[in-house]
Amino acid sequence: MSLLPFQEWLQPEQRIWAQFFRTSCSYLIRFPGLADFEISAAGDHVRCWPVAGTSDGSIQHLFLNQVSPLARSRAGHIMLHASAVEIGQFCVAFLGASGRGKSTLAAVFARAGFRFLTDDGLTVTRRGDRYIGGPSHPSLRLWDDSQRAILWQGTAQAPAVQYTQKARFLAGESLPFCDEDRDLRILYVLGNGDSHAPVFEPMTPSESLIELLKNSFLLETEEPEVLARHFDELATLARVVQVCRFDYPRQFLNLEAVRAAVHQHALKQ
Repeated sequence: MSLLPFQEWLQPEQRIWAQFFRTSCSYLIRFPGLADFEISAAGDHVRCWPVAGTSDGSIQHLFLNQVSPLARSRAGHIMLHASAVEIGQFCVAFLGASGRGKSTLAAVFARAGFRFLTDDGLTVTRRGDRYIGGPSHPSLRLWDDSQRAILWQGTAQAPAVQYTQKARFLAGESLPFCDEDRDLRILYVLGNGDSHAPVFEPMTPSESLIELLKNSFLLETEEPEVLARHFDELATLARVVQVCRFDYPRQFLNLEAVRAAVHQHALKQ
């Protein structure tokens, strides 16, 4: 294994969250103090070495939300930092950095009876002249304020994890889950909440490509052929599927009106 990581992810306070190394035939992702994960060169096999004291729930959480999307990207899938819900038999997705409200919007739709496909890590696959959004694990992660404002009391919850205060809630009657592929209808890129009302702004293919590049999982970040293929795939996606900027006020009392506005807008596309 190389002594120096070829990539590092940092927390907002600049603490190292993850380090990426290459071995002779695989990749090693180290989450300091928690676990090491080895991903095969083809992305089809993952092994884990937990640090003593790391809970099973924490390992599962790391695998589902961090490691699995990276492995799938190595296996050739387009993987987006996006939540997604089912509207009218279509997949509608929300892209954005952590804290922009992806999971909150998925939860609001699910509470209203619209099945969710993922709260992050959306698999996008091309089939002929269309793109398909695929489901991930049947759970949603929410901060305390979001869960209190959105979820019904008694919603099933997974065991707590050690490295985040976000809780993971399991799909069920109050959080319906879509376990089927759906045609990808539209991608909404979430703003930072400056708007006083829901605002939708169509994006050009070049603008869309920039956002897709910023909001995609990619394990290999240095191989020219991999990067070129990734760029071409996202450029085609940006031409075929509409991408739209979407901002709305981050106030829990307004979330139902926000959901209704998204619903109406998505059905018109």
